[in-house]
Amino acid sequence: MTRVVLLGAPPGPISPPPHGGQPALPAAITLKSLPGAPSAYDRLLAQATALDPEPTTIARPGDAAAYHRPYGRVVESRDVAGDLRALADAVEGAEENLLILPADSLVHDELIYQITKAKRGAIALVVRQERQEQDENGSPEEEVPIEEAEPEIGDKVIEGLPQRTRIGRSRIISVGTAYHAVTRPNAALLGPLHLHQRHLQTLAEVARELADMAHLFGPEDDVTELLVLGLVRRGVSVGRRGRRDLFFRRVRSQAEADEALAEMAGYDEDRARLNNAVKGADGFFTTFFVSTYSRFIARWAARRGLTPNQVTLISIALGLLSAGAFATGTRWGAVAGGVLIYFAFVFDCVDGQVARYARKFGVLGAWLDATFDRFKEYAVFVGLAVGATVSGQFGDGEGVWTLALVALALQSVKHLLDFSFGAANRRKAPAPLPTLDLTVADDRPLREALEQRRASRSTGVRGLLKLWTKAGKFRPVHWARKMIVFPIGERFAAIAITAAFFNPRVTFLTLIVWGGIAATYTLTGRLLRSLA
Repeated sequence: MTRVVLLGAPPGPISPPPHGGQPALPAAITLKSLPGAPSAYDRLLAQATALDPEPTTIARPGDAAAYHRPYGRVVESRDVAGDLRALADAVEGAEENLLILPADSLVHDELIYQITKAKRGAIALVVRQERQEQDENGSPEEEVPIEEAEPEIGDKVIEGLPQRTRIGRSRIISVGTAYHAVTRPNAALLGPLHLHQRHLQTLAEVARELADMAHLFGPEDDVTELLVLGLVRRGVSVGRRGRRDLFFRRVRSQAEADEALAEMAGYDEDRARLNNAVKGADGFFTTFFVSTYSRFIARWAARRGLTPNQVTLISIALGLLSAGAFATGTRWGAVAGGVLIYFAFVFDCVDGQVARYARKFGVLGAWLDATFDRFKEYAVFVGLAVGATVSGQFGDGEGVWTLALVALALQSVKHLLDFSFGAANRRKAPAPLPTLDLTVADDRPLREALEQRRASRSTGVRGLLKLWTKAGKFRPVHWARKMIVFPIGERFAAIAITAAFFNPRVTFLTLIVWGGIAATYTLTGRLLRSLA
């Protein structure tokens, strides 16, 4: 379960008043185009109860009555300091993860799901500055290097929220307030924040410390902004993500809600959910020759009630049929085997996509998928070797059987290395981030510490690994790195093509040579990362 806290008191104005006059409480804003025309708060509360049967709403005493519902609880707070203390009390000793949402959020269910299922221990939703400002002639203004830039308390606004956050490629670097200055802020925090339970004690501590500093903050400073400031300065790596192909907007008036609903209607939430069912780290063959259409098979299967385990059984059956076709030793048997092993792999991808799309996960399914991937592959090895023997093309077939055993042993060793390194790497503590006291008014000491950390990690083995990682920004290098490790998609493709057009000996030689290169590359990388 995830503990959910809704923030019922929005920050004060830093931008022009919302369309349609004075701000209104989310409980008084009607979402007219949605079934039942719920209020913005009721819709969000229903989304929250899917995660937490008793979500907590923190609201001002004068607004608390508007937020009371038969389910959930409302905690009254008079100001930002009270909000922070109430939040600290709500998470103290919690054993669940935490999701914080502004009560004026209009958000897709899928976006909430993706935020709560992110692998990072802490992640915040952000909106980035759209483009570089232009001078009076329409040319981009020249900026001084980031190293020479001075911290500032930004007065720029994105979607009604202060642009006082500096984000990097994957995480939040620094956060500002009306008191804390930030070096070249380039984003605003939208409000949603998800934390793993291991960070909740730190959150409670910084919330109470920030509450004691509340007199330094401005009315526009959001509670989420303050919390992320505290977490970052305590050395917590807070990841950042944008909305991507999903919708999120904070609505402060009925007119804004009407406008946001019209905009949200233009988003295809189901398509975004379907796209999210496809793993982003797949190999070249899987990405371009399977996932382009397998997601639609997954949606079709999910809508008809097929479970991931049932799809896995289809994949196993196709794999065994492929092995049987190869075992005939005929050309048409080889062609049929190649086609069957391709579709066995397609359904091997579909089972995971069904699980992610339908959100049906289980230990049994994960075990079946991992175990029977190897089973299908090794069954096909046997089928190819039997076919070579039956055909008589290679005498008694002893040489082909030897090649099959070598290929099997090579893949087994490679899988063992992958699993053992993964297990060892999960136990390795991440390198600590620099910290900075909350009372320090600007982020220069934090940036200097980050520069020193970056410099220390850019030499020796770490520097070499960092250089190779940066090379992955170039698409040809990115896909070459994906292919060189010989993932299962490339292996099944190599088996299908070489068996259909050549013979089992060529198939096994391809597996051994490419597999040997992959094992060498992988082992080298594992050793370097272990030494770094």
